[in-house]
Amino acid sequence: MKVSLRLLAAPSNLGSKSSLTQALALLPPLPLYRRILRVHRKLDPEMRVLGDSYVKSEFRAHRNVENPLHIIGFLTEWQLYAQKLEGEKWPGEKLDKSKLDKMSDQQIGQLYELMQSIKNPES
Repeated sequence: MKVSLRLLAAPSNLGSKSSLTQALALLPPLPLYRRILRVHRKLDPEMRVLGDSYVKSEFRAHRNVENPLHIIGFLTEWQLYAQKLEGEKWPGEKLDKSKLDKMSDQQIGQLYELMQSIKNPES
């Protein structure tokens, strides 16, 4: 994931109006990745293993993305995820319909697989 410092310093006003309406200084990929893994330490062991493996695979899959909009969107969503975990406001939170409408069929399939992994951890 090639990120210029100019992109990281720019305020992001992509996505929904919820918490992105305020200027958001994005963390670079590696510090954000480390921050997420640190936050996962407070999860149950099974959820931590699931979360860590998912984060690792997503960051690996997006390593060579060069489109600035995809990079900003990716980092923004993961940074919001980390903030929600740190604030412990995430349990029971529903997915925003506008975000769901923007997802591709592949992303919806991946979300469904993640949901099945959470519901049936032994499979």
